[in-house]
Amino acid sequence: MNLNIHPIAKENILTILPLLKIINTKTPHDILEKRVLEMVECPNYECIGLFDDKKLIGICGLWYSLRHYIGKSVEPDHVIIDEAYRGQNLGKQFFNWIYEYTSEKGCEAVELNTYTGNTKSHKFYYNEGFNIYGFHFLKVTRKDEKFY
Repeated sequence: MNLNIHPIAKENILTILPLLKIINTKTPHDILEKRVLEMVECPNYECIGLFDDKKLIGICGLWYSLRHYIGKSVEPDHVIIDEAYRGQNLGKQFFNWIYEYTSEKGCEAVELNTYTGNTKSHKFYYNEGFNIYGFHFLKVTRKDEKFY
């Protein structure tokens, strides 16, 4: 395996869609594509790719913010590694790269959300030293009130 990790260029952002669809099964393709194209234009967002040679095998969006309670922080979002590559310690390598990369950008903390039913991710994040400090609440304000 020829592993490399680096930010995905804006012009290549739609290459994340096949992996993103693995964890985002409810959002229609056209809406997901539109959102990803809007996200990549946000100054506080970037997407990191995990590659086996030139094949994209993992993704992690990074959202940067400044919080009164912790300082400059980063939120890994839509973290996924292709199922064929799981169980090879790539998640740990990916996150070690992210910790170093975001520390160099001045981040003092990493905070994230994970779905309550995703128990494999919970175990991974506990092993990475994360602790639960609160609940993530969500209210959909669109007229259809659906989550997608």
